[in-house]
Amino acid sequence: MKTLLQQGPVVSDGAMATELEKRGVDTDSALWSATAMIDHLNAIAVVHQSYFAAGAQIATTNTYQANVPAFVAAGIPAESARKLTQQAVRVAIKARDDYASQHADFSGLVAGSIGPYGAYLADGSEYTGAYQQSVAEYQAFHRERLQLVTGVGVDVLALETMPNFAEVQALVQLVTTEFPEQAYWVSFSLKDPATLCDGTSLAVAAKWVAQQPNVVAVGVNCTTLETIEPALKVLASAVTLPLIVYPNSGDKYDPKTKTWQATNLSHTFESFVPAWLAAGAKIIGGCCRTTPADIATVSQLVSVKR
Repeated sequence: MKTLLQQGPVVSDGAMATELEKRGVDTDSALWSATAMIDHLNAIAVVHQSYFAAGAQIATTNTYQANVPAFVAAGIPAESARKLTQQAVRVAIKARDDYASQHADFSGLVAGSIGPYGAYLADGSEYTGAYQQSVAEYQAFHRERLQLVTGVGVDVLALETMPNFAEVQALVQLVTTEFPEQAYWVSFSLKDPATLCDGTSLAVAAKWVAQQPNVVAVGVNCTTLETIEPALKVLASAVTLPLIVYPNSGDKYDPKTKTWQATNLSHTFESFVPAWLAAGAKIIGGCCRTTPADIATVSQLVSVKR
């Protein structure tokens, strides 16, 4: 990551579930995009490849919602769940390596996606942070997936869509004590440009993260396009770490119906990215409902700054 950042702003990938749905994968379940790991591994690989072709330099593993308890609840035996989680990492690595073998000037990373406890609840809690666990409970929940993902080998961990500061602290402490050589970034879920979903100050949370070992970036994701620039200004005033942003398309999510509604801000990355770069963004990608076309737009705009 540090090597890529030395070359200028870095482009990350976009939505996985959105692209899987286009390929006939039903993600309407508590497992969400992780459902594809059961019998659509090739579709996952194709999505990764499509983002690399669009200009992405980071592939995010399809493990955001993949945890053993969720698989078990869906009727998948625990040992099979462990194998599926690791297979998702291997698919991303192979997609990166296959693309690199055909493009001599390409240098790409694989980020191991670690979603919050709220994602496991499958009720939209990653957008509210309205849950409480003890430090030990948070760490017990995250430990096995971290072991599985890092056991295969990722370049960086993406601790993403994090709405709850207490969980972030417990998770980062787990990573730094039990996986002390592992690089990671932390990306928050926001209530407004200055506040995490649980009410914590974004500046306070970012400052705490910046003081921890092996963190390579801090930022926000799966928030609206118009929230990114003011959030970047808050982050830039609080930390000197590289800043990462990957908003959703601008569509609105209804956690009750698990559906998205289009807005007039959908897919307008072209009008936003220059301001994000000016505000200090060093890594830019997309989250829910974004597409390879959006990432191609980001890549074109970012290339001007390199």
